[in-house]
Amino acid sequence: MSKCPFCNLKAEQKVIENDLAIGFYDLYPVQKGHLLIIPKRHVATYFEATEEEVKAIHQLLHKGKELIDQEYDPDGYNIGVNIGEYGGQTVMHLHVHLIPRYKGDIGDPRGGIRKAIPNLVQYP
Repeated sequence: MSKCPFCNLKAEQKVIENDLAIGFYDLYPVQKGHLLIIPKRHVATYFEATEEEVKAIHQLLHKGKELIDQEYDPDGYNIGVNIGEYGGQTVMHLHVHLIPRYKGDIGDPRGGIRKAIPNLVQYP
């Protein structure tokens, strides 16, 4: 776990928190205000999390939306989880993406996450 970047977050990176989960801004945001919500315990995927951890993540998704609404005033949201290498997961610590969406961020938003969202920061 010592190499896990999510297990080694600095206190100042955390913007929301409860007993079992933490929320912080993505270092490679696809939109302004892109948050990641993770369990405090190191688990690789959504399916390995306990029901209590999933509930804690769900609570922070709601808190995160309130925070993003206040700071960025988006027009919509996407919520996503990548599971496993072939599901696009690059950090093997469960993380749920809360991605604010903005009118005009793509020409036609129909289909939601089925379409590419332009990255604000290039992903390595």
